[in-house]
Amino acid sequence: MDYKQQAMYSNGGSGNFRLRMVNFEMKENHISHETQELSETRLVVRRGKPFKLTLLFGGRAWNPHTDRVVLLVRLGNLARSIPVLFSDQCSNLHKWSAKVYSRERHAHSVIVHICSPVLSAVGVYELLVQIETLWDKRIYSVGAFALLCNPWLRYDPVYMPQEAQIEEYVKSDFGLVYCGTSANVQSRPWSFGQYEPGVLEACLTLLQISPQHLRDSDRDYISRADPVYLSLVICAMVNCNDDLGILLGRWTNEYHDGVKPTDWTGSADILRQWLLSKFKPVRYGQCWVFASVLCTVMRALGIPSRVVTVFNAAHDTDANTTIEEYYTTTGEKLNLSKDSIWNFHVWVECWMKRSDLSPEFDGWQVVDPTPQEKSEGIFRCGPCPVAAIRQHCFRVPYDTPFLYASVDGDVRRLIMHNGLVVGEKVDTETVGQLICTKSIGLNSLNDLTNTYKGLKKLQRQNPRCVQYSAQRMVCRATSMLSADVRGEHRPSNSLSSEENYMGQMSPSLEVSLTTEGLPILGKSIRLCVKVTNRSNKARTLRENVSAQLKEYNSNPEKSFWKAQKEVHIQANKDLTLHHNIPYSDYESILAVDGVVNAAVVMQDSMTNECILSAQEFCMNCLPITLEIEGDSVQIKKEKTAHVTFTNQLDRPLSGAVLSVEGSGLLYGKQEARVGLLQPGKKIEKKVSIMAASHGTKLLVATLSHSNNSFTVSRSYHKVTVKAT
Repeated sequence: MDYKQQAMYSNGGSGNFRLRMVNFEMKENHISHETQELSETRLVVRRGKPFKLTLLFGGRAWNPHTDRVVLLVRLGNLARSIPVLFSDQCSNLHKWSAKVYSRERHAHSVIVHICSPVLSAVGVYELLVQIETLWDKRIYSVGAFALLCNPWLRYDPVYMPQEAQIEEYVKSDFGLVYCGTSANVQSRPWSFGQYEPGVLEACLTLLQISPQHLRDSDRDYISRADPVYLSLVICAMVNCNDDLGILLGRWTNEYHDGVKPTDWTGSADILRQWLLSKFKPVRYGQCWVFASVLCTVMRALGIPSRVVTVFNAAHDTDANTTIEEYYTTTGEKLNLSKDSIWNFHVWVECWMKRSDLSPEFDGWQVVDPTPQEKSEGIFRCGPCPVAAIRQHCFRVPYDTPFLYASVDGDVRRLIMHNGLVVGEKVDTETVGQLICTKSIGLNSLNDLTNTYKGLKKLQRQNPRCVQYSAQRMVCRATSMLSADVRGEHRPSNSLSSEENYMGQMSPSLEVSLTTEGLPILGKSIRLCVKVTNRSNKARTLRENVSAQLKEYNSNPEKSFWKAQKEVHIQANKDLTLHHNIPYSDYESILAVDGVVNAAVVMQDSMTNECILSAQEFCMNCLPITLEIEGDSVQIKKEKTAHVTFTNQLDRPLSGAVLSVEGSGLLYGKQEARVGLLQPGKKIEKKVSIMAASHGTKLLVATLSHSNNSFTVSRSYHKVTVKAT
């Protein structure tokens, strides 16, 4: 039903010209402005595009010669007066206007077409109607409307030319977040939920309680016309480190007083919890949760956005664009460096014009809300043009050097023995090995790597970025000096970092480590080590292989499996070695979200030459089947979902628990339990679901065992809820 508000200031004689009622024409305006379902209680429109109101008058008819109608729009202390004019001309996109077309004028009602400037501030505006006659002046407060960015309008800084892009990056409430490792990419469905009740209200409230608004509301309102400014504000507000922000991050296994980050499947629950709690931080988030919530807020406000995953993302704490890793001679990774490489890191790209920069930096901007390092004293990162990262333009704001290191830094791997460096290798390929997002209109991966790394690392000839070469050389020297300060002295005959790297372009001994097949949780992990001897002499080698558990964003823990042996390889020959890690060696420590760091060190018994190869991989899990009866799910109509897990392992699962949950589909968590699930046997659960609102929901099924403490499988089912 269209929103109508009875004017309250209609006292006076029946012959007076007065406002009786305002019809906000919500249904028609929402369709015209592509804002359907964003709000059921408030008019939501986009800037630079006319929307209409119907004014109904009481008393006598409107006499344009003696009566004047003026609209007042207020944003905090800022106000604009807009006279209602009779005109058939097009609106001026650079100032407020209110027009009545001749065909829509009647004795006691008019349809007023209101148009905001294309660079209006995003926010909630109060609307008043002022009626002036020869005898008096009355002002009626008639309601409020939300004004959003307009990616359909050519003159808006967030304009996106292709409808398919807008459909994916603004209107879609469903996405895929890629995680795992570059060698074993996995996808995690996410419900952005911008159409869920209360979500737009939370997004608009976020702006009202930002430090910028609380410090100077007028300046904040004026600045909100610029999507760059909005990105800076919202990015900082998604985490709670400096303000009343949404999410508290945690990267340990202590989540008893909140929600484990891997248990979140959508943004709506997070935003509503934050709003209803009067801005207490929601516990807990990690990078993909921070990014997905940011993406929801930006899409709700009309800024095209997409969630992007960087595999092997470097966290460069000392700003030298080099990441240092340390290993023992047995292949165990050491926690000696503050730098780290995350198996994956998730941030957001937002589409906008950079009016503060030259046109070549328009387009996708990296905005990263995960609180890693401070930018200008605040935990936020970006917006940074992807083009600036690609062209190595480190002076372009914001945070370009840090983001460049994340996707294109070097990895310096050192093998340590008794405090000395006995082996060293510089890897220029690992960082940013794959950068991707969801494809437009498809549930498949879109590779973005070349948009970040289009230039070869040794061809940095952009004349506007020449300062990089000198900076790079200084950083190299600083890195080598800092190693000596830490006591990591090289033997007197060891090579420098650059010399060692060049010397290993054609080594006499090559080693690689890979997994054989997809590692599946519950089955043995198979490793393959390949050795190539390019010398003319046979060699005796000492092989040390280890496997360590690690979080996706941290250094490994102590090894849970090791193997070592002596091997012989003939001159100019290849040798392949196979290793098997049984399930019993990791079943008590490795869950469905775990990552394994496997490494091998080959040491020549005669020369003591050490060669390292390492790989990190995540575990795949056995599938859980989720099926919903019927072809579609409609609002407030009950459906039945069937959930089944079959034990495909060669051993029983003790204390198996199959749980099902789905925000907006069923209340709480429903479970089925079995004491011992034998190989080949099933555990099933039938649940009734009912959706209270339309949009994309996710049904999540989890299989755990050993008294519900260890997750061995998780599956998702996308549910599209249609209006009745």
